[in-house]
Amino acid sequence: MDVLSDVIAVMRTGEPRSARVERHAPWGQRFRLPPGTAGFEVVLAGSYWLVPPDADPIALGTGDVLFLPHGGEYGLTDAPTTRFLDLPSHAQEPTDGDASVRPSAVVLCGAYRLDADRGHPLLDELPGVVHIPAGVGRHTRLRAAVDLLGAELQEPRPGTAAVVPSLLDTLLVYVLRTWLDEQPACGGTTGWAAALADPAVSAALDAIHDDPARPWTVAELAARAGLSRAAFARRFASLVGRPPLAYLTWWRLTVAARLLRDSDAPLAAVAERVGYGSEYAFANAFKRAFTIAPGHYRRK
Repeated sequence: MDVLSDVIAVMRTGEPRSARVERHAPWGQRFRLPPGTAGFEVVLAGSYWLVPPDADPIALGTGDVLFLPHGGEYGLTDAPTTRFLDLPSHAQEPTDGDASVRPSAVVLCGAYRLDADRGHPLLDELPGVVHIPAGVGRHTRLRAAVDLLGAELQEPRPGTAAVVPSLLDTLLVYVLRTWLDEQPACGGTTGWAAALADPAVSAALDAIHDDPARPWTVAELAARAGLSRAAFARRFASLVGRPPLAYLTWWRLTVAARLLRDSDAPLAAVAERVGYGSEYAFANAFKRAFTIAPGHYRRK
C-alpha cells in the first residue's frame, strides 16, 4: 500500500461513529474526547462557531470540514456568547433551543478511534484543529464523499449499515489528503507533509511500505530516490525525523503490532512478514520498542 493508506490502516481501530444532527439556536456544547479519539464535523447547512480552549473562536459555514485529530476539549456554539453545556460524547444532539423551528445548523459529526499506543508521526504532526473551508470548485472529491455520507445518514436505505463505515474511511482519507496537499503552498520545508511532497523521499517511503520485509540498505533506498547515498540519508532524516533504516525498523515493528492485534498468525509468521529471520530476533526487537514481549502484547 502507499504511505497514507498504510498509516490509516495501522492507526484505525474499531468502527467510526457518525450522526446527522440538527442544531437549534441558542445552543452551545463543550466536548471532551478521550485520547485515541479523533472528532470531525461537516457543516451541511447553516453556520456556527468552534471555540478552542486556548485560541480565538473560528467561524464555520456551509461546506466547511473540521477535523480534530488529537481529541481533547473544545466547544461548539451558535454564537461565542452562548452558554456551554458539557457533554462527554461527540455525536449527541443538543437539548438547547426550540426543535419546532428551522435549525440554525445541520451537521454531519462523529469520531474515529485511533491506536493511542502507536501513533504515526504523520498524524502526530497534524495541528489540533484542521479546518478546511468550503470553496467553489475546491476539494471536489472530499465534497463528493461528504455528499454521499450525508445522503446515507439522512435517508437510510437497505445496505446503509455496510456503506457508512466505508464512506467514513473515505472521508478520513480525503481530509488528510487535502491537508497534505495544502502544506507545500504554506512554505513548509520539514515534516511529513514535505516528505510526501518530495519525490526522492516519497519514492523511498513507498519502497519501504510496499515491501517492509525486504533487507533494505541505505544504498538501495538511495537508488530508488535517485540520489547519492549521503545526500539521500541527509534529506530523508531531515524530512522524516529519523534515519532511513531507523524508520524501516520502526515501521516493521508497527506493522507487527497490527498483525499481533488483528490476526492469529503465529509469532514466527509475523516475524517473517516484517523481515526478521528468526522469532528470537523479532521478539528482542519488539520488546525493545514496546517494553513487552510480542506474545504478551497480543494477549493484553
